[in-house]
Amino acid sequence: MPDLTLPPYSKNNPFPAHMLENRLLNGAGSAKETRHHVIDLRCSGLSYSVGDSLGVFASNRPTEVAELLEKFCAAGTEMVELPRGAGRVSLYEALLSHISLAAPSKKLLTAVAAGASSAGDRLEAERLLGLDAPVLREWLEVRHLLDLMDAFPSMVWDPALIVAESRKLVPRLYSIASSPRMYPDQVHLTVAVVRFESLGRERVGVCSSFLADRVALETGTVPVFVAPSHFGLPEDPAADVIMVGPGTGVAPFRAFLQERVATGAPGRNWLFFGDQHEATDFLYAEEFREWAAKGALARLDCAWSRDQKHKIYVQDKIRENAAELYAWLMAGAYFYVCGDAKRMAKDVDQALHDLFSTEGGLSAEEAAAAVKRMKKEGRYQRDVY
Repeated sequence: MPDLTLPPYSKNNPFPAHMLENRLLNGAGSAKETRHHVIDLRCSGLSYSVGDSLGVFASNRPTEVAELLEKFCAAGTEMVELPRGAGRVSLYEALLSHISLAAPSKKLLTAVAAGASSAGDRLEAERLLGLDAPVLREWLEVRHLLDLMDAFPSMVWDPALIVAESRKLVPRLYSIASSPRMYPDQVHLTVAVVRFESLGRERVGVCSSFLADRVALETGTVPVFVAPSHFGLPEDPAADVIMVGPGTGVAPFRAFLQERVATGAPGRNWLFFGDQHEATDFLYAEEFREWAAKGALARLDCAWSRDQKHKIYVQDKIRENAAELYAWLMAGAYFYVCGDAKRMAKDVDQALHDLFSTEGGLSAEEAAAAVKRMKKEGRYQRDVY
């Protein structure tokens, strides 16, 4: 039972949860690393609904913090002020848990222009600051604080300045991949671990690598909170649902299906899933295939982009099944999309517009109005990032 004498857990007071499971979902030979995490919510007082997200406060890699302290010639015990009056902590704690080490701020670059002791470094910083905003933003986004320090060797870096002018390390939100009806004391997450090399340095996603590498099972803690969402199942359990979730975008739809199965919802379920290879990248394959065999999934359509010469994506599967999909929509089905906002969600949105034109005989303007009407009615929902 939660301690009722303590304030409720929230974003401002995250719950120190334990991780119960950290399992690789991809098969041997996959180009991806996608992990299934089980987070224990017992004694937290936290509750969630399908469609909600879990906020996770990660910490930076200790190896990077150690490298920064070496560059500062600092022990880490020095006390520094956090930005915006957030308090006073040790330099080590500030670098580990409070500031973002990736994508240095423009303010830091401005400090270089003002404080570099060599004319060359100062002029280079001024040149960068003179770039168009999108170009400068891109330059900063692909760099780490360590890269910035290496790029301007004449700068004498003041740790207090670094802390004051850096961006705050913010929590990451992950779509919950479980239903509270099946797992009332747990939250399941589906996380793609980010690892790559750039500018001669190994890079990682702060939170994805924190969950994958730096939280000890059952003993380590993960500071978490529940973030409610607009993204959710229809109130009428008899309504049909169409779910489009390639890659980790499938997370909330695993939760949707668990919920529909647990409640005995009579509405039909149709899932579009996609990834690179069926043999290595079919996330939760056994569960989805079992639901399909039992009829809980009326339709399961998968797009494997690298299993043939011609790449196939979920939007292609939507077009391939246009007639039946249109019939479902005309019967009142809800249409959900989760995943990549830059390309997938845009392509799926275009395929939905085209569906109304090709199957419904609507003009482009009428199709756009039909899609807009679905959004207004809550029958077209997106959780994209």
